[in-house]
Amino acid sequence: MRDIKDLVDIQRKYFYTGETLSIDFRFKQLTLLKDIITKNEEKILEALNKDLNKANFEGYATELGIVLEEINYTIKNLKKWSQPTKVKSQIAHFPASCFSYPEPYGVTLVISPWNYPFQLSIAPMIGAIAGGNTVILKPSNKSVHVSKILTELIEQNFKEEYIAVVNGGREENTELLNQKFDYIFFTGSVPVGRIVMEAAAKNLTPTTLELGGKSPCIVDYDADIKVTARRIVWGKFLNAGQTCVAPDYIYVHKDVKDALIDSMIYYVKKFYGENPKESNDYPRIIDTGQFDRLIGYLDEGNIEIGGRFEREELYISPTILNNVTFDDSVMKDEIFGPIMPILEFNSLDEAIDMVNSRPKPLALYFFSKNEKSIEKVLTYTSSGGVCINETIMHVASLYLPFGGVGDSGMGKYHGRASFDTFTHHKSVVKKGFSIDVPLRYPPYNDKIKYIKKIFK
Repeated sequence: MRDIKDLVDIQRKYFYTGETLSIDFRFKQLTLLKDIITKNEEKILEALNKDLNKANFEGYATELGIVLEEINYTIKNLKKWSQPTKVKSQIAHFPASCFSYPEPYGVTLVISPWNYPFQLSIAPMIGAIAGGNTVILKPSNKSVHVSKILTELIEQNFKEEYIAVVNGGREENTELLNQKFDYIFFTGSVPVGRIVMEAAAKNLTPTTLELGGKSPCIVDYDADIKVTARRIVWGKFLNAGQTCVAPDYIYVHKDVKDALIDSMIYYVKKFYGENPKESNDYPRIIDTGQFDRLIGYLDEGNIEIGGRFEREELYISPTILNNVTFDDSVMKDEIFGPIMPILEFNSLDEAIDMVNSRPKPLALYFFSKNEKSIEKVLTYTSSGGVCINETIMHVASLYLPFGGVGDSGMGKYHGRASFDTFTHHKSVVKKGFSIDVPLRYPPYNDKIKYIKKIFK
């Protein structure tokens, strides 16, 4: 096993040389990262296909394209983001200038998952590089081929004292979390997120946790059923449901449930054919552990479509479960697979109450034409993010911070938020020597009447 403590020490020593502080240096590293990805596009897509059977279109749209866009946006705006931000000075500070001064944290740790193994490794790294930090990346040992190419590309193009990769499993994760980092960025499950946060707390290390949860998809009676079904089917079965913001279950008004199911069945067949196993556009489950967990859900409710599986190929067909209850095991934990339970409600208030009785989700989706209903859902529910009449697309915006709340995580990233996440904004008050108002100095005598006027 790589001497992890030694690696952290090497990176800390390098950080203190000040080389990463230069904005020109950061520009060069981001440009290099972009060039590496562009030149190795085919290899990366091939690795994604080997790990998850991702089609090239899906691999590019959800992994490479997103990070290339993020790099371009960061390069374009980095100079502006990295400038001190001047703020107003209060009369008590007179004469002074006050500003927020961005500085890097130092040595950062990025722990990435297997479901979007390239995007969720590189996207946080972009923020860390832009912020002027060093990075140790710990990719998942489940996405073997992507982890291998990430290691090769980083080792061949970056010095390890600046950006390094640590591969391995639980032993390596534990050893990493025993180290003193200046910032930790974790993407993964809620149980592991708790372990990461507990370890970080021992060193008082600031942490971003991008977790998950059961993201509800509420469909009201006035929704456009055809468009709703198409967007839900796409969002749910993208990456075979192995997406942290995938609609986890549908909560639909009883008057339109049957119509929605019929329309969803139509789009499953339209997208993936009569036999999705033969579709080049339908991914596979990552490993047998996840596969065995998922097929256990197929005994619940009534299967409207799907329910087929082949363990040797890690294939589970797009599945819709009807007549499910909140007491079923499929409704206990995040599904993270191509199984969609459908439950019904009688009123929007009932749906809101049920969502609020459960842990806060990473995403919430609501389909309706009624503006009052939309505002009601936005006001009276809490989630990491929301899409109205859409699924997943809020994640792809460079202009929206992405992250969870409550059990679904803490902290934000994407676009400007990534830079801010990996940057400490220190408060600065700057004064000269020529004027020094004596009011604050003892003896105070009757000065209180003047100080009261200042604080009015």
